Amino acid sequence: MTTGSRPPVSPGELAPDFVLPAVNLDGTETVSLADYRGRKPVLLAMMRGLYCAFCRRHIAQLGTTRQKLNPLGVEVLAIAGMPPERLRLYYRYRPVGVPVAADPELTTHRAYGVPQPALTPDILQAVASAHLDLARELKIPATDLDGIKSALCDRDGFQPAATELKDRRDWSEKHGGQFTGQFLVDRDGVVRWVNIEGAKDGLAGLEKFPSDEEFMAAAQQFVN
Repeated sequence: MTTGSRPPVSPGELAPDFVLPAVNLDGTETVSLADYRGRKPVLLAMMRGLYCAFCRRHIAQLGTTRQKLNPLGVEVLAIAGMPPERLRLYYRYRPVGVPVAADPELTTHRAYGVPQPALTPDILQAVASAHLDLARELKIPATDLDGIKSALCDRDGFQPAATELKDRRDWSEKHGGQFTGQFLVDRDGVVRWVNIEGAKDGLAGLEKFPSDEEFMAAAQQFVN
């Protein structure tokens, strides 16, 4: 497991191409960056997967983000690091208002340079603290990390099977502390804005996600 083969893509660079299985686009088997090029800008949100309670929430949030960005002509695509069939099953019963693509090997995350650091004790502690904060916000009584994760799964209707718990351990061993990243790409395929988890606030910024207002401000800089 490495920290990533390249630094994150920067504004002004061409966005790397990709073709991925589409999860919830009716009648569409795959989705690619080429689908947007020459037509409209797109916000790419690269997430971990359904195992991550924060990613489940952030993907749901992107539904409202999309409603606000669409009048500006900007589309939104979430890219989740899980098999397409598992994502399709979950979102069949818990639909979200944003297109989702599946990238179980995180090839797009690597192509865009989203950091993949080792799971150090400091990162694990920061993630645990973020879960505790979320539990307080949602008034979840559990105080230990496993109890909080279980309660969050119950709230979200996500029940990993025994085999998936092993898959999650295997995923962590392979991908470590995979961060998330968001990239605004214009209609010419050029990256115009980037946000990387933890880039601004260090470990205190883990599990944080931009607000709709931040996404809107970034889009308005190059749409208007």
